[in-house]
Amino acid sequence: MTYVEGFIAAVPASNKEAFKKHAAKAAPLFKELGATRVVECWGDDVPEGKLTDFRGAVKAEEGEIVVFSWIEYPSKDVRDAANKKMMSDPRMKEMGATMPFDGKRMILGGFMPVLDV
Repeated sequence: MTYVEGFIAAVPASNKEAFKKHAAKAAPLFKELGATRVVECWGDDVPEGKLTDFRGAVKAEEGEIVVFSWIEYPSKDVRDAANKKMMSDPRMKEMGATMPFDGKRMILGGFMPVLDV
């Protein structure tokens, strides 16, 4: 099985095209560093929950859309090595300086699949 790094973030609706361009620029870098798949999803049906929800998790504000993304790697070791390389890659630093959303409210984590059918 693969290893998955997942993300959710709140992006201003007006930044949809900038987000798509940012994602399209980042994906080849992730793949160069070992990712096998990069998926970026624009929120379409993200309901408000009674206790918690995606919007609350990223403190989405009025006019912001929740995006849900994941990157697949062959293993956790490959993901860890890729993340280490990204920290010193000038291309990543440049992209980090021009993100079309507030990166402080982005949530990310690594996940070991337990079912893949």
